[in-house]
Amino acid sequence: MAQIGESMGAQAGAGLFNLADRRMAFLQQRQIVLAQNVANANTPGWQTRDVKPFDSFLAGHTGVIPVRTNGQHLVGRAAGSPGLVVGQGERSPDGFAVRLDEQLSKVADTETSQSTVTNLYTKFIGFYRTALGR
Repeated sequence: MAQIGESMGAQAGAGLFNLADRRMAFLQQRQIVLAQNVANANTPGWQTRDVKPFDSFLAGHTGVIPVRTNGQHLVGRAAGSPGLVVGQGERSPDGFAVRLDEQLSKVADTETSQSTVTNLYTKFIGFYRTALGR
């Protein structure tokens, strides 16, 4: 019985590391796309871009579909494949569509998410070390 519990714990740990890796890959892709928006802020005709939300990215890469384990939980979504969303925002009179304040705010939010995932990953590694007596 202890072996089953240990195996399930190891699988849960591996799943958490896998999820953290996928989240970091998603955030890296988002930073690249947002950097392109900032770099092309003065390019006439440039449309702002962003990546689809993480749940779409996750569903597209793992086949994971959120499960309702309680009637009060929200219904999960397993929406389309990951990719870019091209903005249809308003253009200024000179033809530019990139709002730098908006893009830099998204960059800051993404950086905060990266820090959070990194901290959680580090804490989880610490739990493993404690459990192993190191």
